[in-house]
Amino acid sequence: MSEESESRAVYERFRRMFGNGLARTSDARKRAKKEPGSSTAFGLGRDARGLGEVLDNLTATLGWNSPLAQSELLASWADIAGAETAAHSTPVGIEEGTLSVRCDSTAWATQLRLMRVQITSQIAAKYPDAGIQSVRFEGPGAPSWKRGPKSIPGRGPRDTYG
Repeated sequence: MSEESESRAVYERFRRMFGNGLARTSDARKRAKKEPGSSTAFGLGRDARGLGEVLDNLTATLGWNSPLAQSELLASWADIAGAETAAHSTPVGIEEGTLSVRCDSTAWATQLRLMRVQITSQIAAKYPDAGIQSVRFEGPGAPSWKRGPKSIPGRGPRDTYG
């Protein structure tokens, strides 16, 4: 009798753990229903896709398109501005849709300001996801003359740097 009760207890335990088919939950019954053709190897949406397409979908889903386009823009500054211009200018960063470019001299900054429309249109054509609305060209930074205990107010020396 004790073996029968032990075997019955094991049976009941397995029935509780794995279910008896009649007492399944509604989710289990829904999973058990198979739609015809839903598990075919080459069904709809099961085609192999290239790695580039998968990464493009992933970056679009996660919202990484704009930062990736901005970093590509900064890395390919020589292609946008030209080799000679890129030798005298360096993109510093992008803040709120404005690309900041540091130039070797004020003359190069002025020349690039005249080319602003061409550069902005090339950026918009090649990197539309970057979100660049304007480009700011800066000359080199001048040294500060406001040092020491005996500095006086004023504009400092009247020489241009660069």
